[in-house]
Amino acid sequence: MKIKIEPGWYEQMKDEFEKQYFTQLVSFVKSEYHQYRIYPPGKQIFSAFKHCPFGKVEVVILGQDPYHGPGQANGLCFSVNDGIRLPPSLVNIFKEIKNDTGRELPPGGNLERWADQGVLLLNATLTVRAGNAGSHQKQGWETFTDAVIRKISSERSGVVFMLWGAFAQQKADLIDGIKHLILKSAHPSPFSADRGFFGCRHFSKANTYLKSIGQKEIDW
Repeated sequence: MKIKIEPGWYEQMKDEFEKQYFTQLVSFVKSEYHQYRIYPPGKQIFSAFKHCPFGKVEVVILGQDPYHGPGQANGLCFSVNDGIRLPPSLVNIFKEIKNDTGRELPPGGNLERWADQGVLLLNATLTVRAGNAGSHQKQGWETFTDAVIRKISSERSGVVFMLWGAFAQQKADLIDGIKHLILKSAHPSPFSADRGFFGCRHFSKANTYLKSIGQKEIDW
């Protein structure tokens, strides 16, 4: 099955695209877009891969579900389109960056600037029905994105994985902790940020690690 995804990623993931679960997933997603309002727009489903080619991945940040409000989701986890009010979790991410690195809060929440530097902003589920969080879970997306994480772990080295919250931390089992740096903390949601996300200093820790192995630091 030919999927419109960045060529480097296609080469890495093409075996997944031929599996039965992925064929069924494509049928499900097409049906959902035909019947309902689905986020993100179809052309942005694989935006995380477009902006961050396989060979340029330096950091992986894992989310769970795309935003399900109007105009929010753009295919990058935690990111929103320019002009959209910042969701609470993203506000807390920017607060931690300021406290950690001194960088001032940006005017908008579009994180393409991170993705273009090598930050893969990967949701476990890449689509969602409008106003219905979790509606596309357990349809095959998690199988695919788990395969993405395994592929990065096996074929790359020196990648920083930021695992925020219990859901993301479960993915640690897919990652070689000797070849890569795994950073864990509470989720940046207002319900949990005070329990370990604030003060985690993941952004400076990531840059310290990248610099130590001769890679370029991320301009957060």
